[in-house]
Amino acid sequence: MYQHGGDIYNHKIKLDFSSNVNLLGTPPGVIEAACEGVTLSYRYPDTQCIKLREAISTAEQIPSEQIICGNGAADIIFSCVLSKKPQKALIAIPTFHEYEQALSMMDCEISYYQTKEETNFTLQEDFLEVITEKVDIIFLCNPNNPTGNLISRKLMEKILFQCEKFDILLVVDECFMDFVQNPEDYTMKGLCNKSNHLFILKAFTKLYAMPGLRLGYGICNDKELIHRMKQASQPWNVSIPAQMAGIAALKEKDYVKRSLELLEVERSYLINELTDLEFKIYESMANYIFFKAKKGLYEKCLEKGILIRDCSNYQGLEEGYYRIVIKTQVENKQLIEVLKEIINVKINYDTGNDVKCREKSDRSWTLPNI
Repeated sequence: MYQHGGDIYNHKIKLDFSSNVNLLGTPPGVIEAACEGVTLSYRYPDTQCIKLREAISTAEQIPSEQIICGNGAADIIFSCVLSKKPQKALIAIPTFHEYEQALSMMDCEISYYQTKEETNFTLQEDFLEVITEKVDIIFLCNPNNPTGNLISRKLMEKILFQCEKFDILLVVDECFMDFVQNPEDYTMKGLCNKSNHLFILKAFTKLYAMPGLRLGYGICNDKELIHRMKQASQPWNVSIPAQMAGIAALKEKDYVKRSLELLEVERSYLINELTDLEFKIYESMANYIFFKAKKGLYEKCLEKGILIRDCSNYQGLEEGYYRIVIKTQVENKQLIEVLKEIINVKINYDTGNDVKCREKSDRSWTLPNI
């Protein structure tokens, strides 16, 4: 079974670096709004999410009729695929698993474009060559999960032009775009009202650290598609607590500003430390770091109560690739201290036994106090 990040339920975890949520945690105002929503749970939720869509419309500068809300980004992905009923899809890998999962449920034929390590797993111009009239839908993640790299606006516009030419729906997952410096240089949001072939996917999950509340939304100019997606979804798919939390989250301007400032400081610290440990770091523009290290690192971290994301089950990756979220200074330092202990242990790949390096043989494997 495919394993996501954030699986703290099957392990004894002290620190979770596998889930890509904001390092500041859920804003107090969002928690208060969600709790107030619980007191109103004797009511049915608004099936149209009118107030929530109005708040998103103001924040995104997008007409509310072009917005559809759902039970997390995954809900939007599934309802989009169910409504579109594509026969053939194109996905650039490695990337978020839910695209493939939703398409497979519809028995859709999937073609994969493999990004390459030598180009840091970044989408290249030759992607345009595999966009043909045989394709019905394309999924792209920008910045990509798990690699964190960005697709240039220029290339994205070329891809959209090809999609318009061949009547293909281009779904662009921008769930991590809010963590990018100068996101206006990369987002395709502004082209939604100019093209019926573009669908932007976003969520409250990452920026506002509220994955447990499940709230995502899509932006699209194709009103017929949005109508079909609503018909394909259950009527009350967004709860009252989630709707109220979303409205409150969009007011958290200072929280967002502070978290982005801290993110850049902690990103630099982690990259420097991981580089000193001789891990191969790939350029990530989101709130996580994608890197390559020795096989078995996931298991060794787990022994210490630290959960990192083993990326070997991503389509197009193999063992030895990992992803960690950028957390607070205290948490990041605890991770680095544990990693320094772990890399001083040689793994005997033939026997599976651990052999300590001589000069570090007296090292303890105890996790620092957390």
